[in-house]
Amino acid sequence: MENKVVARFRDGRVIKGTTTNFSPAKSVFHLQTAQHAVIEVKLDDLKAVFFVKQLEGNPTYHEVKGFSEARMYGQKIACRLADGEVLTGFTQGYDAKRLGFFLIPSDPKSNNERIFVLNAAVLQVNVLK
Repeated sequence: MENKVVARFRDGRVIKGTTTNFSPAKSVFHLQTAQHAVIEVKLDDLKAVFFVKQLEGNPTYHEVKGFSEARMYGQKIACRLADGEVLTGFTQGYDAKRLGFFLIPSDPKSNNERIFVLNAAVLQVNVLK
């Protein structure tokens, strides 16, 4: 299955494209850009992989970070990444000892369907009630 993804690197780079072989159990995956270049992406270089509805997104929409409109998908968390970005959502499997974890955004109108967050890029995770 082809997934639309935005790979966000810890050094600030962003690459958008599609992938058919992402797995949190593997150290690399391949991303095909709109220009049809195939790039090998190393998970160790990333802060997160955003699985998106549309690669273009909506630059005028500002994602809601609260849980007022959220549907329940597991444990509520807020995590702050090393670059200051804050992600809020639900997870089924946060474990700081693993490579990373999937987060379902709390905002149902978000362009992000799910996010694989790399623990190496996380400064703090708060479990919310």
